Amino acid sequence: MDLREKIALITGGSTGIGLGLARRMVQAGASVVLVARGADKLAAAADSLRGEATVQSGQSRVLTIAADVADRATLHGLPQRVVSELGGLDILVNNAGLNHRGPALSVTAEQMAQVIEVNLVAPIYLTRRALDVLRPGGAIIQVASLAGKVGFAKQTSYSASKAGLRFFSRALGEELAPRNIHVMCVNPGPVDTDFFGDIRSAADLTFSQPMSTVEEVVEATLRGLALRQAEVDIPVASGWLATLGYLSPGLTRLLLPLMEARGARNKAAYMRRKGQL
Repeated sequence: MDLREKIALITGGSTGIGLGLARRMVQAGASVVLVARGADKLAAAADSLRGEATVQSGQSRVLTIAADVADRATLHGLPQRVVSELGGLDILVNNAGLNHRGPALSVTAEQMAQVIEVNLVAPIYLTRRALDVLRPGGAIIQVASLAGKVGFAKQTSYSASKAGLRFFSRALGEELAPRNIHVMCVNPGPVDTDFFGDIRSAADLTFSQPMSTVEEVVEATLRGLALRQAEVDIPVASGWLATLGYLSPGLTRLLLPLMEARGARNKAAYMRRKGQL
């Protein structure tokens, strides 16, 4: 996809993968609307992007909307607001995410429901609202996770939400192909962002896979967009491993202790690097 003069709506756009995608889109000549809860972070992100837009692409515009994607009343009018302010909508990026980590019995029912609401219901709802205004030739990018390809303990609702997002995207992609709208699911493994929060709460198994940078995820996403891929796994080898784990539960149980031990070592090293150990 040629990003010049395209208009993108990006949730979770103030930091991490969302901001990284916004930056590359602006550099390519697109206008972006960033959605996130924190107004201060949004303002800082927008200022940095506007500087790049002035230097590199000239015509790009950067707008911000402080909103919680769990608030459906706000989501309802977002796509039309983008159209009203910028003149159209070509790309929707559902990137906002939430994870309450830990064993199922240590997480409340309300917390589990929050994860499903933010990671699955909100993207489905916003996608449906966007379909009324998304222009032919456009794209919908769903940021899921390798955790949605194979479920593991201590991230039950998170895995469920991302698996649901993957299947929604695959089915929707089939429906929208005649309208020339590309639907793509991006499945990163661990990514070096502030999404981890207190790293101690993250499962050791998460760190058994190579840590990607935001730039690597963004590059793989844009490459998948150009190639019109239905799914992009990052890293690719971890995607293969996740698929094998889903197809062979017995093999997964056999390898699990080795993977957790490796993950514990990698997690400790990452915590030291982040000053949390």
